[in-house]
Amino acid sequence: MQRRYITVDVFTDRAFGGNQLAVVLDAAGLSTQQMQAIATEFNYSETTFVLPPRDRDNDAEVRIFTPVREMPFAGHPNVGTSFVLASLAREPKSRLRFEEKAGLVPIDIFREQGRVIGTELTAPQPLSRWAEVSAADVAACISLAADDIRIEHHAPQVVGVGTPFLVAEVVSREALKRARPDAAAFGRILPRDDARSVWFYTRDVPASEAPCERQARMFMRGAGGLAEDPATGSATVAAAALFADLDPVGDGELKLTVGQGFDMGRPSILQTRVVKRDGKIVSAHVGGACVQMMEGTFNLAGEG
Repeated sequence: MQRRYITVDVFTDRAFGGNQLAVVLDAAGLSTQQMQAIATEFNYSETTFVLPPRDRDNDAEVRIFTPVREMPFAGHPNVGTSFVLASLAREPKSRLRFEEKAGLVPIDIFREQGRVIGTELTAPQPLSRWAEVSAADVAACISLAADDIRIEHHAPQVVGVGTPFLVAEVVSREALKRARPDAAAFGRILPRDDARSVWFYTRDVPASEAPCERQARMFMRGAGGLAEDPATGSATVAAAALFADLDPVGDGELKLTVGQGFDMGRPSILQTRVVKRDGKIVSAHVGGACVQMMEGTFNLAGEG
């Protein structure tokens, strides 16, 4: 049986930017072990598998795998998968609904002159705030000094809206650039509250990197050890929800443009918005543009 796949670059409007994603279409019949093996073969930060929905009111069940494990929810896989499915659809929809391990993920579709240019997801879970982590521990994970970690606005903390991440602020763009992952510190400090990755950012963004209002990086465990991710939607939307939770504004829509991957040569632009009502977060969203890159088919031994 031939299985079709399409690859896209996510959170970018140009080829060879953003975060790579492989979308395996018609994945029904594949076992969990086969999906994991295929994701390891692609070796992108994530690969998605599109299955028929369990509930006919939804559009698909989507399973998300890194090269080493399955994820309950992730950002750029949802943005990229919805871009692919909306681009292939015979009848255009303004919204898709994906069933995932973390819950139901609604995704709005953006078009220009009838062509899909990007999408925006709604986080499947409310903001959760778990353990705070010392500046020294975070600094050790990313090979910085404790005084490179800024705690004026918030302490480093594990947060999530479907997947947990350790979120921390650094003092400058220069500190962000010279950070490096430290395997020994990762092994000692993470996971904490199931967080396996560190997403860290700075407010010190030069005018040359506009329209970004924050610049971020993310270190994670990959197939060959620690790796860097060029765009992490699930961490970015969790951080945006944290910022909104700390903001004294009681009502309104808080928007933020975040850059990631600039120091990897794969610049990504992530657009976030968080809706608050009566001082409480109602919904958190992240989205951006996508570019289709490649498509093809593969056969698995023993199939067809």
